[in-house]
Amino acid sequence: MKNKKSTLRQLNDWLHLWLGLVSGLVVFIVSITGCIYVYHDEIERALGSEPWKYVEVQNKEYIPPSVVLETAMAQMPDSKPTGLTYANRDGAAAVGFSSFTDGKRSFTAVFVNPYTGEFIKKQKFLGKDHFNFFRFILDGHRALWLPYDIGRPIVGVCTLIFLFLLVSGLIMWWPKNLKKSNLNKSFKIKWKGTFKRVNYDLHNVLGFYSLLLAFVIAVTGLVWSFEWFEDGLYYVTSAGDSKPGHHHPHSDTTQIDTATDSVSVLDLAWYKVMAEEKNQMAGMYMTPLMEDPDDAIEIIAYQDEGSWFNRNIYYYDQYTLERFRVQGDRFDEANFADQLDMLNLDLHMGSALGLTGKTIAFFISLICGSLPITGLIVWLNKKKAPGKKKKASKASKKGKLEIRENLEEQLV
Repeated sequence: MKNKKSTLRQLNDWLHLWLGLVSGLVVFIVSITGCIYVYHDEIERALGSEPWKYVEVQNKEYIPPSVVLETAMAQMPDSKPTGLTYANRDGAAAVGFSSFTDGKRSFTAVFVNPYTGEFIKKQKFLGKDHFNFFRFILDGHRALWLPYDIGRPIVGVCTLIFLFLLVSGLIMWWPKNLKKSNLNKSFKIKWKGTFKRVNYDLHNVLGFYSLLLAFVIAVTGLVWSFEWFEDGLYYVTSAGDSKPGHHHPHSDTTQIDTATDSVSVLDLAWYKVMAEEKNQMAGMYMTPLMEDPDDAIEIIAYQDEGSWFNRNIYYYDQYTLERFRVQGDRFDEANFADQLDMLNLDLHMGSALGLTGKTIAFFISLICGSLPITGLIVWLNKKKAPGKKKKASKASKKGKLEIRENLEEQLV
């Protein structure tokens, strides 16, 4: 006789089933789109679909930001630049321009040769006239192709449910005892079994092996879905500290009379960063124009190609070029909570470990996408079982009745 499950275990199994059915479609879409998106840089580069992002490497220094801006603004004379980037040695520099048309945000990037200042291409994103496959995939991943204010909360709630499903699934998976048969069922897929058995093992065993990394991917995704979750995660990982908001030092406005042209002072700050980095950075980002009189110049130098967490952030007074230091402006000097915050995107995509990490993230996302399908099949198979049992029971009763009738005939 089988041991009857406790009330808590029955509740856990019931919640795992019905929450899985409710969130299954969203988890499938988010997982598969994440799986596709993880290699987007490598795929685009291999296909050569966006050749304007790359230039021929030259044995010379980059041109300063003022020259890049001059070229870009000639292409967008009525717009204000919002960001300027340098890539690695074979990447184009780019200047971004954001605008709103009919209440909709659009973004245009102007690509410039960082060695010569030559204009390469102007590309519009997020507009009706431009379709990008990986942008389409990313929109599905973030908001299910719905308006972001609708889709993102849905994704966030279903990701929270998915976290619970990982925990409740572990409780259901846990072997009842250490017999070899139970361990084999928990740790191995019986490929020679029936379809029903193989499907069950794919859900049960792969779910267990992917659990920890799936948990990391889900948690790092939730950081973008809910501000309260981001703040709570920082509070826990910092042992009780509140997460500081985005902050940077302020320029000394009493020195405003000594100011030089904002573009020229950006060049001077850029030269300082280049000298300190010794031209070894893998990319760079800066805000090209100061919005307010007390804004500080901010330049971010990324240290590793293909990832974002290892970065050096430089702040300078826009009037005196005094260097400021703030908490978290160096990854290797930041505390644990700030390091996790910097790592969030790269942990989510696997890029913290380079191509190996992306490959791991790819397969974990693929498994996560399969879990709602295999789980649904497990449930459907269980729904059929009682019907068969009932049918078999009726057949048994019918057989017994026939035997009884035959005996009565013989007695008569």
